[in-house]
Amino acid sequence: MSPQLAGVLQLTALIAALALSYRPLGDYMARVYSSEKHYRPEKWIYRVIGANPAAEMRWPAYLRGVLAFSAVSVLLLYLMQRVQGSLPGSLGFSSIDPDQAFNTAASFVANTNWQSYYGEQAMGHVVQTGGLAVQNFLSAAVGMAVAVALVRGFARSRTGELGNFWADLVRGTVRVLLPIAFLGAIVLVACGAIQNFSGIHSVGQFTGGTQEWNGGAVASQEAIKELGTNGGGYFNANSAHPFENPNPLSNLFEIFLILLIPFALTRTFGRMVGSLKQGYAILGAMAVIWLGFSALMMWTEFAHRGPAFEIAGGAMEGKETRFGIAGSSLFAVATTLTSTGAVNSFHSSYTGFGGGITLLGMQLGEIAPGGVGSGLYGMLIMAVIAVFIAGLMVGRTPEYLGKKIGTRQIQLAACYILVTPALVLGFTAVAMALPTPADSMTNSGAHGFSEILYAYTSAANNNGSAFAGLNADTQWFNTTLGIAMLLGRFLPMVFVLALAGSLAEQRPVPETGGTLRTDKPLYAGLLVGTILIITGLTYFPALALGPLAEGLAS
Repeated sequence: MSPQLAGVLQLTALIAALALSYRPLGDYMARVYSSEKHYRPEKWIYRVIGANPAAEMRWPAYLRGVLAFSAVSVLLLYLMQRVQGSLPGSLGFSSIDPDQAFNTAASFVANTNWQSYYGEQAMGHVVQTGGLAVQNFLSAAVGMAVAVALVRGFARSRTGELGNFWADLVRGTVRVLLPIAFLGAIVLVACGAIQNFSGIHSVGQFTGGTQEWNGGAVASQEAIKELGTNGGGYFNANSAHPFENPNPLSNLFEIFLILLIPFALTRTFGRMVGSLKQGYAILGAMAVIWLGFSALMMWTEFAHRGPAFEIAGGAMEGKETRFGIAGSSLFAVATTLTSTGAVNSFHSSYTGFGGGITLLGMQLGEIAPGGVGSGLYGMLIMAVIAVFIAGLMVGRTPEYLGKKIGTRQIQLAACYILVTPALVLGFTAVAMALPTPADSMTNSGAHGFSEILYAYTSAANNNGSAFAGLNADTQWFNTTLGIAMLLGRFLPMVFVLALAGSLAEQRPVPETGGTLRTDKPLYAGLLVGTILIITGLTYFPALALGPLAEGLAS
């Protein structure tokens, strides 16, 4: 079987698995977030945190819950790292330095999971499982809660109430993430991923001695790392490490976990707004972009240029032979079109255009299908922009799902789409202008610029993957990337929740003959075009200096 055919079969199997899970999971999540029943374990949690799950919140109260919970999470995770040397199960590792502890705490709470440290050489069992893995669940649940609040804004009318943040947080964790992650961990253990709390031990015989590794609850963390579109690995090699991702079957399963909830949330959206066709339109736009990027990535990496490429069957530099080009390309696209950031290959070693595809995937806003929760609300913001553009073209007030898109709504949507590019391009420009950050680059020229651009694109978009080659464990990068992660995560949420509140207060607008049908393929095409044009106008100059220049020169 040729590598190209193997890639097509892997993509086909992945699509089939996602299609089979789409309806049951999407409907289940709609019931979870619409139910008025509280399970006994959930009631215990509410009692401990002092929350009333039945109390409805307007958008400022909902936002205060999001920010307060996340601020406490950052503080607790920071303190756990600072006192690691005194904790049991530390494996002899010392406490984490302040700048790196801040970076890591901001990273995992913001669902970014950027890592400027070697996991197997820095974090003990307590910090890994009680700190990082817990935030993998909670940060994903926060993103889902904000997405559901925006959906309620479209679904409700003449009220500013968006639900209860604490109820949404707990339900997303207990009823959605925990059960699926539990089953996912069992599958990964069956595939060969490790799950233990062993200390540092020798593995295998090598020339001149043995190699030492520590064990850990890897399979359980790997499952939620992918399912919650988190991405932080137990080991520095991340999902390229055989303890995390042993074989092609586990690799395909991990890609499935990455895409599972973001795609299924479009069904949840359609169910909650009372029109499954609206969910299908959003799904169609996401699927077109994802399939297009997957095909383009495999084409660039399979293209044979010279004897070395022909012998290897494609661009194999930086890729695991057990996954090959197809498995690596599918993983790279899935992880950069979502906010996952896990890697099973090193994006810096991709072809110039291949590296550019991973960058562009993040710069789209990671909305195809995007992160858990963040992908849906990011795509709905773009849907509002697309409706506004369509309204300008035909000269009528734009409407979406029976809600008028007026001045306030478009201002909030515009602020949302401007925040991340401002962070990415601003921090990149400053880093390139100062002498110290540039010293961290391994490469010069276009590739070196791509390293810096990729780092801030990954941080501000809450992706977390690294281009490799950049020494990010410095005070400058730990601090500025941490700030970019927090601002890139929570500033957009402010605009999303404010938009949700303004929509929920409106009276529904009756559909007329002039209303744009947003459940048709024509609108889905308009949405895809809007996304590509906005992203291209924003980032093309920066891409031209980095991956495009490198690709054209090779």
